[in-house]
Amino acid sequence: MLAIILRKLIETIGFVLFITLISFLFIRLAPGDPVLTILNVDELSVSTEQVEALKEEMGFNQPLLVQYGMWLADFVRLDFGQSYVTGQPVMQMILAGLPATLELTTGALLVMLLVALPLGSLSALYRGSWIDHLSRLLSIVGAAVPSFWLGLILIDLLGVRLGWLPTMGRDGWISLILPSLTLGLAISSVYVRLLRSSLLDSLSQEFVRAARARGYSEWRIFRVHVLRHSLPPVITVFGVSLGSLIGGVIVIEVLFAYPGIGKLIVDSIRQRDYPLIQGYILIMALIVFVVNTAVDLSYRYLNPEMRLKERNAGV
Repeated sequence: MLAIILRKLIETIGFVLFITLISFLFIRLAPGDPVLTILNVDELSVSTEQVEALKEEMGFNQPLLVQYGMWLADFVRLDFGQSYVTGQPVMQMILAGLPATLELTTGALLVMLLVALPLGSLSALYRGSWIDHLSRLLSIVGAAVPSFWLGLILIDLLGVRLGWLPTMGRDGWISLILPSLTLGLAISSVYVRLLRSSLLDSLSQEFVRAARARGYSEWRIFRVHVLRHSLPPVITVFGVSLGSLIGGVIVIEVLFAYPGIGKLIVDSIRQRDYPLIQGYILIMALIVFVVNTAVDLSYRYLNPEMRLKERNAGV
């Protein structure tokens, strides 16, 4: 297990260096100038000398690789810099928005589990029945509908017409229902089909027939053997699709004006707030590392065959 974590850590260090360098270069080459935003040139009269002086003060007159090296040196000292717009420390702003994003992500995953687990299981257990056809139809429709469009429909129906739920902001757990429902339903369609396919594969295995021959009940066979054998592919796909989930959170936070780091990063991109963008990218890379490592470890826990192979190979 330690070897797996160390290998993942080395891979993540290389990934972080690569993704931060590429994003740093692309952000700097994008249209727009943060110096003009800081000086508020749309409302104030600013001279060329003032613009050039601020650029020199912020190091923008240096080559891009030199600027990246300066940022990387600050990062090694755990200094993410300060926002160009607010002047607040970047880490403080990210940590302030992170709880809201984690709440939304957790709520969406809970909705996904409540939808995908029963639908996928029933679809596999009653293959060819009306339940199977209905769940497959719902998963296809869910995959075809964009999350923002689904969100607009739910806002209009549950928020505007019926007035049951708030549609904007973060004011207690009730404000979490609509955005969690939107994102959870949007991602559940993939896992319904994946879980159904994995369960059907497990139900055709020899160990299922052996368990039935021993007189075990179908519920015990499904709960103890089939479901556990079917989860590793689902967990693996979740680790791979984590980036898509993060992207979905950003869209939903903007749509519902939910004050998480997704909405924060969209505003920072519009304002060319370079330190905040770089800090966000780095935090997301670290989150991906932690989740992928947890996925690898859980895969080995749920798949005894992999643990046996690694033990025999001396890993």
